[in-house]
Amino acid sequence: MQGINHGKRTPRLCEAGVSCGLMETARWLLSLIAAAWLAGCGTLPGGPAWGEEATPAPGWQRVREAAWSAARNPRVWLPLAGAALLQVSDWDRDIADWARRETPLFGSNERAGEWGDHLRTASVVGLHMTALATPGGDTPREWFGNKLRGYAVDSAAIVTTTELTQELKRATGRVRPNGADERSFPSGHTAVAAVHGRLAQLNLRSVDIPPGARRTLGIGLDAVTLGTSWSRIEAGWHFPSDTLVSASLGAFFAQFYDDAFLHAGQTKVPTAGLQWQEGGAILTVLWIF
Repeated sequence: MQGINHGKRTPRLCEAGVSCGLMETARWLLSLIAAAWLAGCGTLPGGPAWGEEATPAPGWQRVREAAWSAARNPRVWLPLAGAALLQVSDWDRDIADWARRETPLFGSNERAGEWGDHLRTASVVGLHMTALATPGGDTPREWFGNKLRGYAVDSAAIVTTTELTQELKRATGRVRPNGADERSFPSGHTAVAAVHGRLAQLNLRSVDIPPGARRTLGIGLDAVTLGTSWSRIEAGWHFPSDTLVSASLGAFFAQFYDDAFLHAGQTKVPTAGLQWQEGGAILTVLWIF
């Protein structure tokens, strides 16, 4: 139920009922993705076409390495750590009740729910635009075959994420904050946004655009996932831990399938090295965006 905000400044809303800043951010992101799509006329220097290296049988060693690499990615373990931290005292429920009552970003539970749908759709559009922006080959036959293989891997990641999310909903039976039903954990909207958004970020690595533009697009895609997550909390459909676990699931399966079945030996998790020198040592940390 929408609460009455005494003495609180109401957010400025656009005509569609969504916070103007968030709407402009979404439009800006889609414009940049469209620019990347138009720029995707060649592979990165020395790199294969997107989908060219895809394989249905990568081997158990590669699968194990991909799973371990994905599990170590901060996009996976940080949300899980946050969800665990929220179980201290009643923080999880307190935040959910406050967001549902105050609706600080969207102004009402109904608008939060509607915009959650819009942001989830934006993540799906972002995936398809980045997949199409990736070069597929020099001939129509090569292009179609490579795109088909790349899409098959991305689709497997999406199906695994969504199916596991639905199974966990049935198994846990957690009551939603608004009491509507017992399918609160985890968040389906957030899982969909997270897996599509992360796959889109990984696809951008095959598009020949400036590194700064690639990082900017990646940040925008993260913002879409975060916005989806918060909209579901503010609408009263989920607790924060529901959305954090979903974000972790989506990031894990996107990274795992990309590393194991699409891009061999191209894991992108932080690495560190220590080089001893006279009088001290040099610590090097590498994080490829």
